[in-house]
Amino acid sequence: MSSESLADIVADIKRMRGKSAGLPHELFNLEQNLDKWTEDCRLPQCGTWQLGMNLNPADGHIMDYTTGWAGDENIGSSERALTADYLDMGVWARVDSNFVAIVRHQEGVVDAVKVFELREWGRSLSYWFKQMAPGRMIVSRGGPVFKSISPTAWGMEDDPIFSLGGDLAFNWAYSNNGARVVMTGGHLSGAGVNDDKVRGLGNHFECNPLLGTASASSTWRHEISNAQACREKCTFAQCQGTDHGTGANLKDGPVYGNYALFVSKEASSFPEPGATLELEFQWCD
Repeated sequence: MSSESLADIVADIKRMRGKSAGLPHELFNLEQNLDKWTEDCRLPQCGTWQLGMNLNPADGHIMDYTTGWAGDENIGSSERALTADYLDMGVWARVDSNFVAIVRHQEGVVDAVKVFELREWGRSLSYWFKQMAPGRMIVSRGGPVFKSISPTAWGMEDDPIFSLGGDLAFNWAYSNNGARVVMTGGHLSGAGVNDDKVRGLGNHFECNPLLGTASASSTWRHEISNAQACREKCTFAQCQGTDHGTGANLKDGPVYGNYALFVSKEASSFPEPGATLELEFQWCD
């Protein structure tokens, strides 16, 4: 019920109280309770956001499909949490991660953000990323509940998160390939299709995606690949930055920014582009 509807009810009760000599006290109490309820409806919804992971596609460390996502160890340091690859297991294993924000940022300054409500509340990101067999999980519902992109953000035509619509999918396994974070609005290969066409965060074209383990070769791992029109033919994967293996079909590309994953129990919106990030902060809708 909206606060406007409640206000109408309160006004009706006031009129009734003036005409009902027998129930003034009871109606007054009900009126007071509804007044408080109406006021509560106007209060902002606040929650805490915490940084679980940061990806820098050009820092010399490769967060491919097999590195970090389903592990149990921290990566990086809090001093470089927003400028290099970073994983905080204390946040990653937090069991009340009901909302996840994917934030593209320039060394801590927000460039673009999408917030998703997870289908199952009370699960940690560690839990989700360990569900690899069979994987291929669509984990959010209803698309982004909040989205904001700076008008000056570049590369939006093929950004793997912000150029595509739909919901979040995790652990997209297909043949001996895998991508950890993808959008359902992009190309999603069938489970047995070895076409190297899925684009996202945390990728590998030669691994065991059901176990999260690499092959003997690290040639085809890559951290962030850009969204490409691969429906007919895709002869290479343009990566953001330089954090990828030596495979001939993996090409260096521009760095659009760092990509951070924040989690929250309550908050369903996020600071707008231009805001400066912290590892943990409170935010009110």
